[in-house]
Amino acid sequence: MKRWERRSFNGLNIVVAITGFAYLYMKYGLSSDDPFAVVNHPWQSSMLSLHLLFAPFVILLFGIVLRSHIIKKLITNSRSDRRTGWTSLISFSTMVLSGYFLQITASVAWLNTLVILHVGTSIVFVIGYGAHLVIGWRLLWATDAGAPPETSFPDTAGLSL
Repeated sequence: MKRWERRSFNGLNIVVAITGFAYLYMKYGLSSDDPFAVVNHPWQSSMLSLHLLFAPFVILLFGIVLRSHIIKKLITNSRSDRRTGWTSLISFSTMVLSGYFLQITASVAWLNTLVILHVGTSIVFVIGYGAHLVIGWRLLWATDAGAPPETSFPDTAGLSL
């Protein structure tokens, strides 16, 4: 996995997580004094717009990371950091699907169910992926004694699918 892939994916995940949780708080955690208000906070629509603007780029980078890191780790016999990797992979997939269906559903019952599913899997992903990064860095520094990240994750451009 290349440094730009890791930094871009991690940075965009931070942006999407912050805007998503900020929107969640503004929509469900705040209430307006105006009984006719459509939004509870002036930045609520901006947080949703930013969340929806950056989310497709996270999905794009996930595809790049899938090819350069995830598939390589799945086909090797290495068992290190696998539990948090699987947690991140499954929760990310469910989070993306529920986020997509949130935008196209019309039923109030489905909308409420998808909101709960999306928020729940988002929390699991943020915690699981954070743990994956921490464990990965600890394993990297323990095994390579400070080698740069590029030397521990070789490029898999020749990997045929």
